[in-house]
Amino acid sequence: MIADYWPLLNLRLTTDRLVLRYPDEEELGALADLAAAGVHEPGERPYLTPWTEDTPRQTALNVLQQHWARRGAWSRSAWALELGLFRGGDPVGMVALRARDFAALREVKTESWLGLQHHRQGLGTEARAALLHLAFDELGAQCALSEVFQDNHASQGVSRRLGYRSDGTSRDVRDGQVLISDRLRLDKETWSLIQPPTVAVEGLAPCLPFFGA
Repeated sequence: MIADYWPLLNLRLTTDRLVLRYPDEEELGALADLAAAGVHEPGERPYLTPWTEDTPRQTALNVLQQHWARRGAWSRSAWALELGLFRGGDPVGMVALRARDFAALREVKTESWLGLQHHRQGLGTEARAALLHLAFDELGAQCALSEVFQDNHASQGVSRRLGYRSDGTSRDVRDGQVLISDRLRLDKETWSLIQPPTVAVEGLAPCLPFFGA
């Protein structure tokens, strides 16, 4: 079976309301449809890469291609675990845990998006906490990093609630304009003081070599 070679297919994180796992192809299509219907309010531009600013059809295609590309490009020195978010079996969004040279640096970054109808329900915080549990408590990460536009109040709020602290700023250019992001850092010691939702992890042991852990 394919999972004998790619055990990440059997990795599952379960919280009170969510299951984080690899989607099958039909579920990936449903997640692409969800993204095409909107992941932020019209007029907002919360991402540096303008993947949501295309037509709905192209946005859906962006979701598919990124997911396939991340699977194909996986290596122990540079990986991105992109999982579907499911609530009661229904797709609500996607998250990713990324790292490079993890065996040495022990640093991770997270990404996420939720379908617009699933915003403001605490699901983003719950999903990020599940990823951080995997990183810190299961894989042995030492810190988690994030870069967030200063006007992205939702993502800023999730980070602050989970204990991230300021780590300076960064500057990027989009459409000829300079954009300022807050760099945020969460270390393992601070994470140990947080009381996140309970997370059950299944299927991790065969995956550990893939993470360089």
